[in-house]
Amino acid sequence: MRNRPAAQAAPTWDNWIVKLLVAALATELSAFPAEIPGFDRLVTGPGKLQATYALTRALDAARYDEIVVVGTAGAIDHDLEATAHEVGSALQHDVTDFDGVLGQHISLPARVHTGRDGLLIATGDHFVSDAEVTAVIRPTGAALVDMETYAYIWVAEKFGLPIRVFRAVSDRAEDGALNDFTAALARCSAQLWARVQDEYGV
Repeated sequence: MRNRPAAQAAPTWDNWIVKLLVAALATELSAFPAEIPGFDRLVTGPGKLQATYALTRALDAARYDEIVVVGTAGAIDHDLEATAHEVGSALQHDVTDFDGVLGQHISLPARVHTGRDGLLIATGDHFVSDAEVTAVIRPTGAALVDMETYAYIWVAEKFGLPIRVFRAVSDRAEDGALNDFTAALARCSAQLWARVQDEYGV
């Protein structure tokens, strides 16, 4: 975390405004400068459990006025442009309730929301690279698929913190998606950095 000036050793939300920039993989931040004024940085590791654990620890350790998530995602919507998109809500595509309803956890909300307009993303703990799997997820209305966003938004809600999520399309979540994802990382990171610059003037 950033070293705070001695005069602000016990900052308040009013006099110390710092955002937390979050990504699952360090490679998703490859186009970002090492230091961005007004931002701390957190790399959580992939998947819902690592995302939940790392973000919770970070929010317990320091105060932030906003969480800004960046990363890659597979496009379920065939017409979705391969650029950086804002996410407005998330569901879990790898859970069911007692009635077998896809995306409905037995105790967690079916969807979590950032409070902003944006796409619906389907989060699950495996990398989706199968057309048959995307065909099952598509009826939920999700445009994107990833491995962390639901967890990030859920944790932000628990801490009462605003969160924004930007995902760049790396692949089409079907056959060959892993190869496409690897090849697209540099492009996606550059698109995400450009979006953060546009949104936050950094």
